[in-house]
Amino acid sequence: MTITACVFDAYGTLFDVAAAAREAAAEPGNERLAAVWPALAEDWRRKQLEYSWLRAIMGDHTDFWAVTQDGLDWAMERHRLGGDAALRATLLGLYWRLSAFAEVPAMLTALRARGLNTAILSNGSPDMLGGAVDSAGLGDLLDAVLSVESVGIFKPAPQVYDLVIQRFGCAKHHVLFVSSNGWDAAAAAAYGFQTAWVNRAGLPMDRLPGRPQHVLSDLTGIPALCGDVA
Repeated sequence: MTITACVFDAYGTLFDVAAAAREAAAEPGNERLAAVWPALAEDWRRKQLEYSWLRAIMGDHTDFWAVTQDGLDWAMERHRLGGDAALRATLLGLYWRLSAFAEVPAMLTALRARGLNTAILSNGSPDMLGGAVDSAGLGDLLDAVLSVESVGIFKPAPQVYDLVIQRFGCAKHHVLFVSSNGWDAAAAAAYGFQTAWVNRAGLPMDRLPGRPQHVLSDLTGIPALCGDVA
């Protein structure tokens, strides 16, 4: 199947969502965080996603920055760090400049060299995504950065995936959608995209109607999945 556009989820796929907690834990004075940062990062991400799904079901949309803050507040309270306003500010500041995974620039460069359209499709708000893309120096390697804010509902609502078709004017089966979230890759497959799940943690396949066509351990194999460009 010919692929003309390669579209990526942002958080956890191109950008390392654990980086904020890991980097803050290494700073002097953050010894309490250093003792729990992996668990805090996991809880923060889980609640961030849960709040996005619940708000979509409830019809009570807010932007991703709000659910990011809410998720952090929950995680900090769980790990008995809830009263540390300075730490909270540090973690939130670092989230605006999350590190890209090491293979991302070369992978995107390879896709662009082959004439493929490249884009982000994310729950992130436009300003959050702009900060992350600029910090990682990826702006010249992307044709579009698409945010759910233009439709007012989080993934995996189908109207989010519609944004890709509207932007590139291609058939669904000409899109390779790449996500580190199994549920996102499954939903995109059910929508009609070709999909790749970047399963860095070696997790089981989600039991959902769609099933990703490809499962990878990182992003280095993405260019090889695209075949010849039309």
